[in-house]
Amino acid sequence: MEQLCGLGAAAPLRGEAEEPKQGAVLFLGGNEVKSSAVVKYSSAPPQAAFARLQEKTDLKLPPANWLRESAKLGPAGTTILGNNKKSKPFSSFGMAYDFIDSVGNDVDVVSDSENIKKLLKIPYSKSHVSMAVHRIGRTLLLDELDIQELFMRSSQTGDWTWLKEFYQRLIDQKWQRKKKSKEHWYQKAILSKFLYYSINGDGAAQPVPSTSKQHQEGPVSGESDEAGRASWPAPFEMPSSLSEDPGASNQGLKNDFVRNILWTFEDIHMLVGSNMPIFGGGRYPAVSLRLRDNNKPINVLTGIDYWLDNLICNVPELVMCFHVNGIVQKYEMIKTEDIPNLENSNFSTKVIKDIAQNILSFLKSNCTKEGHTYWLFKASGSDIVKLYDLTTLCEETEDKYQNPFTMPVAILLYKVACNMMLKKNQNKKHYGTIRTLLLNCLKLLDNGRHPQIIASANYMLSELFQLDEPKKEDSTDFPINGNSDESYSEEEEEMPDSDENGSFSNSSDPPDDNKAVAIIKSVGELSVPEKYKSVHRIRPSCAFPVCHGTEERCRLVLNYVLEGLKSVDSSIKKEGDLPAADPSTPIPLKYEDESTSGGPECLENQMALFLDKMGSFQKGKHSSQSGMIPGSWQYKMKLQLILKSSKAYYVLSDAAMILQKYGRALRYIKLALQCHDTYCCLCANMLPEVLVFLCQCLTLCGDIQLMLAQNANNRAAYLEEYNYQTKEDQEILHSLHRESRCQVFAWATDLSTDLECQLSVSCKCYEAAYEILLFSNLKNQNPEQHIQVLKRMGNIRNEIGVFYMNQAAAVQTERVVSKTVSTTEQQLWKKSFSCFEEGIQNFESIDDATNAALLLCNTGRLMRICAQAHCAAEGDFKREFSPEEALYYNKAIDYYLKALRSLGKRDVHPAVWDSVNWELSTTYFTMATLQQDYAPLSRKAQEQIEKEVSEAMMKSLKYCDVDTVSARQPLCQYRAATIHHRLASMYHSCLRNQVGDEHLRKQHRILADLHYSKAVRLFQLLRDAPCELLRVQLERVAFAEFQMASQNSSAGKLKTLCGALDIMVKTKGAFQLIRKELVAEREQISKDKSTAENMSPNDSSAGLNKEEVSKLLSIFEARMSFLLLQSIKLLTSTKKKIGGVNEEEGVLKTNKQVYSLLLRATANKSLTLLERTEVISNLLDQLAQNPEASSGGTQ
Repeated sequence: MEQLCGLGAAAPLRGEAEEPKQGAVLFLGGNEVKSSAVVKYSSAPPQAAFARLQEKTDLKLPPANWLRESAKLGPAGTTILGNNKKSKPFSSFGMAYDFIDSVGNDVDVVSDSENIKKLLKIPYSKSHVSMAVHRIGRTLLLDELDIQELFMRSSQTGDWTWLKEFYQRLIDQKWQRKKKSKEHWYQKAILSKFLYYSINGDGAAQPVPSTSKQHQEGPVSGESDEAGRASWPAPFEMPSSLSEDPGASNQGLKNDFVRNILWTFEDIHMLVGSNMPIFGGGRYPAVSLRLRDNNKPINVLTGIDYWLDNLICNVPELVMCFHVNGIVQKYEMIKTEDIPNLENSNFSTKVIKDIAQNILSFLKSNCTKEGHTYWLFKASGSDIVKLYDLTTLCEETEDKYQNPFTMPVAILLYKVACNMMLKKNQNKKHYGTIRTLLLNCLKLLDNGRHPQIIASANYMLSELFQLDEPKKEDSTDFPINGNSDESYSEEEEEMPDSDENGSFSNSSDPPDDNKAVAIIKSVGELSVPEKYKSVHRIRPSCAFPVCHGTEERCRLVLNYVLEGLKSVDSSIKKEGDLPAADPSTPIPLKYEDESTSGGPECLENQMALFLDKMGSFQKGKHSSQSGMIPGSWQYKMKLQLILKSSKAYYVLSDAAMILQKYGRALRYIKLALQCHDTYCCLCANMLPEVLVFLCQCLTLCGDIQLMLAQNANNRAAYLEEYNYQTKEDQEILHSLHRESRCQVFAWATDLSTDLECQLSVSCKCYEAAYEILLFSNLKNQNPEQHIQVLKRMGNIRNEIGVFYMNQAAAVQTERVVSKTVSTTEQQLWKKSFSCFEEGIQNFESIDDATNAALLLCNTGRLMRICAQAHCAAEGDFKREFSPEEALYYNKAIDYYLKALRSLGKRDVHPAVWDSVNWELSTTYFTMATLQQDYAPLSRKAQEQIEKEVSEAMMKSLKYCDVDTVSARQPLCQYRAATIHHRLASMYHSCLRNQVGDEHLRKQHRILADLHYSKAVRLFQLLRDAPCELLRVQLERVAFAEFQMASQNSSAGKLKTLCGALDIMVKTKGAFQLIRKELVAEREQISKDKSTAENMSPNDSSAGLNKEEVSKLLSIFEARMSFLLLQSIKLLTSTKKKIGGVNEEEGVLKTNKQVYSLLLRATANKSLTLLERTEVISNLLDQLAQNPEASSGGTQ
């Protein structure tokens, strides 16, 4: 719990981040000034009541308890009561380290209260001001820069000589150390004794014997002097690495203040250190004690001093003890708000507020560079305040470490960045700020001296770039406001401000002032309200570099990683170190063609070794070749950097994969796995997330190998991409080679030229990823990853299965002479079947019904290839459908039916469902066709074969969807029409060959007629099958002729003839289609004569088989001629018997006329195919006008 000063509550531990409470608003002297103070930390004991000294107490005599610890004081008693005005040079850094949350963000100023008071008294005081100013984000750190102390040190050690020379040249040519007067030490001593008297509880403090007078000045002066000197750390005594324990010494810079207070003065937030003693008790909860010489009136400077001390510590009252020559006279109580109105000490609180705002604005406007040390200087008695950039001045000397502020500033920048990094996920807008802090920190550090901070800062820089969001646009993450490395823009700093904001231009100054960054020409300006306005008061977070793509982002990450690795490697000292490699020379990658290294068998061995190594992670037998000690900072940092580089290469590989740059993708995943290999060599216990990441790498590697296998035609380009290496990649690889050979994953990342090997490597990558998930028990924690790996395993096994299946089919087509199946084919079938089976298991284990169905479908296709392989050579005229063919076709059917059962219903995946149905229909159709064309009469009876063919054809029809509109619909219609045609032909054939059973004959006749009519209807729907339609119609005519032959009555025969002629008339549509194609072809030929010359008589650009058309046309002409002749004969004989009938006379006349024209046309051999088609079309038109023909039909 935080406390307001003086309330006596227990103080919190230093460094706790707590919400400050709003303190009281004080109304002072009629001018309202808002001030609130919250104690962030206090080491003071609960306030004791002060003892009121009796009149005439002699303060020159020391009290008995002087300079001793007491229970009331606590361990810090001497510090509290010493009230040493001397501020330590790094006091603000000590506070900043403890309250890192406030730095760079919420707080405007961090400083000792003495420095704050000194700044606010500038317009009233003639004394000199010398302060070091540092900027961290929006926070300014102010420290006293004791020039005298500094130059004393310089003359002893030789440090800071450059500043001494500069000071003597520009400011004080005759500098010499000013000694403090005896009066100064006398006043200091009696104040100390007064405070010790005041805490003496019995109220009657006894003076010690006068013999101790000789010690009155010694201890106090000696102590303060010594403390002052010891407070300056030497430039080179900084430890080379930061302790990991945040409570450990921060480079020897401690927060020595009794209280750290968050003071808000108007709109300025300050973190202030104070050692002012506060007393309490009785009716005064908190008072400050002051000792005054009664002969000297209180002046304005003292009044401001007292008022500010009480405001900062939120103390409501001041107790003043007056003395004459060390003899106590009286006490006086003054309220804090009355201090500005004291006699001889009148001052305006509003003016103090303006001074505070103006000084802050002046400093913020001009101290713009983080990491730089600025020096605010006002000479004694001068009205001019100057600001110098000491870092720029120091850079003119040889060593930047001549500036002792360099290290504390660097470490503070680093700590603020670290602190923000811990919260980086809360707000990405700070990324730019963190990056700026770290870059400025790195500028100040030397690799030889601070490798740990440099490595760590580079790692943090790499962490700022989000590698796990490769697909996101960077502009949404970070504000785009330039790409400056500086925290605040330089342009505004360079521009001279206008007069109303206070002129900072140097034109009217003497030429020796041109080294100053900015100048306040008169301290009086500071009292003018808003004289200086800060252009940097509120700035958005610093610029974050805008990466225009994943590759650029990853390259930045790798650049930082490389710097970090260099820093780590340079700090590892080992005798007999590795020979230094030339970074410009590529490291040999031991590339070997897989096809010469034993192929898949060799791969199995490597895989076994790899998994054996993976399983040994828990055994902890890992060591670094470079001699890093496990647990050392180098060891921990290198592991982090290596893992980060692995992730960057993974993202690069993934991006290259998306761009289809598979050679580049393989190179990057190779680097990612080499990083991972090194990580494995160093790390004894693998974290689950690291193993999951390894699975992702192996999975991606499998994907890349698969894509390389599928794009073999671009192999040369991929090889070129694969072998290219950047200097940065070579240097990172060199750092990896210091720890391991990086060969564990070589089996997975080599670019092979053999397709089978690439597919095999891809499969092994997925298997390795799966094995890792299994033996690490990560399957349940990462279900998504587990499913992805199994899905890919199923997919690659399908690819390999298809590869072997296609090879088997190729072997089969090449086999001409041999009638038996070769051993090679059988082995390929077994391999293919095994892959499909494993793939199906993979998909079924993750309930992926769709992909399982596809693999079952492919297994069905494999069975059909096996069936085809068992058919005898084409030349064998005794060919019969064999039992092996039947076996494999039935197996294929089983797999297709399993696929349909796997899917369940069409809604699950309509495209796959339709595909499986089509394949199933095709299998039934193929089997039925082969049984029909190559009937196994040696094994089965004709009737049984017909029954089996009929059943298979009907099942094929069942799975042939003619109604659903899709790209496959015309194919389905053609298939269905062909099935009906074949069934009609089969029943037609049975009818011709059958004798006896009249009932069966009738049934066959009805079935043949039914299937013919269905075939015709389906062929008429198709616009590209006129020949098939014509053939079916001719078969129907032949069927009618066959029926007519068995008829005895003239009327019956005449009716059948009319029906047959009607069928012929209905073929007109087919002839129109044939004519259309022939006309189109003729036009094409006339356009391109050269093509016409080169075309053979049977070629057709329109895809029409002219030879077949010609043959069908000849049959059509012959059948038409026969039917017309028969009808003329029958009609003539009927006419003779029963006399003339007008209708039949018309039909007879037409038939005779058509018959005559047909005979002439067939006799003319010079007619072209097109002309013959047109003749037939015209004759059919004439026949269509016959009432008999148009109403006739077949029985």
